[in-house]
Amino acid sequence: MADTAGRPSGNLPLVVVAAGGTGGHLFPAEALAVALAKRSVAVDLATDERAALYGKEFPARHTHIIPSATVRGRDPVSLARTGLSLAHGTLRAFLLFGRLNPAAVVGFGGYPTIPPVLAAAWRRIPTLIHEQNGVMGRANRLLSSRVRAIATSFPGALAREPALAAKATHTGNPVRPAVIEAAKVLYVPPGRPGVINLLVFGGSQGARIMADIVPAAVELLPVAVRAHLNVTQQARPEDIERVRATYARLGTAAEIAPFFADLPGRIAQSHLVVSRSGASTVAELAAIGRPAILVPLPHALDQDQRANAAVLEQAGGAIRIDQTAFTPDKLASEIARIVVEPDRLAIMAQRARAAGAPDAADRLAELVLRVAGLIGGA
Repeated sequence: MADTAGRPSGNLPLVVVAAGGTGGHLFPAEALAVALAKRSVAVDLATDERAALYGKEFPARHTHIIPSATVRGRDPVSLARTGLSLAHGTLRAFLLFGRLNPAAVVGFGGYPTIPPVLAAAWRRIPTLIHEQNGVMGRANRLLSSRVRAIATSFPGALAREPALAAKATHTGNPVRPAVIEAAKVLYVPPGRPGVINLLVFGGSQGARIMADIVPAAVELLPVAVRAHLNVTQQARPEDIERVRATYARLGTAAEIAPFFADLPGRIAQSHLVVSRSGASTVAELAAIGRPAILVPLPHALDQDQRANAAVLEQAGGAIRIDQTAFTPDKLASEIARIVVEPDRLAIMAQRARAAGAPDAADRLAELVLRVAGLIGGA
């Protein structure tokens, strides 16, 4: 990934997308980049060093690594270091945008978004932010008063804050092209009897508990259910062997890996998903339309995953289990209760899909073009 400061080639307008270097921020930014490219708009990515893990294939003209930092401590030294890093990044972005002259800058959350969006606002470049979660994150909240528009994944997310609601547009959470392709696969509930495809994943902050709970829950399932189970599970490298050994002892077909590059396709092939409830996960489950048991990450400051899970739960497409109640017994009882009811699984899949927004990238792209003044209606 090149870090360059060149102007866009040709006469195409340029939009800079700013996103923290994790999948939850980069995936919707990637979807927007694809949608803008279809509209003859060049896209650059502003991000942090972590993007090397997720962003190698990001469809951007250039990638700019902007210094940033996350608040990790409240002591004066830690706060000073964070402030200096953010100031350095803001200056770098300010100078960069002077050379690039983008038509708009779009932030997707996370502290690495702050320097580019703040610098763009100071240069009076049209700015907007996209909030993936059901509650606004701290970085986006800091920027919210400085941007011209706010896009939200969930309707009514800012209903209690009139000043922000006035410039908010519900677009949904953009999903990657691979998810749109996976959404073409219709849900077919398991037969009686038939193979039951169970997909389990949890991301870097969720794989440990999935390794602890899910195999133990499978062991508690009635033999008639367990005999037809086919498990695909994400696990940390240090957990793979113990997870694999448990399934082997139970005689349960299982594929265990630390990462699945084709996760959207695996979601499409599943009958039931057990996962965390990050914004991108919920958006992808809804777009593809698959029933899920969601376990929100409990330690998030804003309880964003709990809010995300609640949306899909209220739509009837998911069952939420808070981590304090996420035990082998509880999970086994939920799995046993629903996998023997194909009609219920099909209804959950349908309701999850109804809550999805597969056109979110297009809706967000149109909003970006309006804010940038490239089309009418802003």
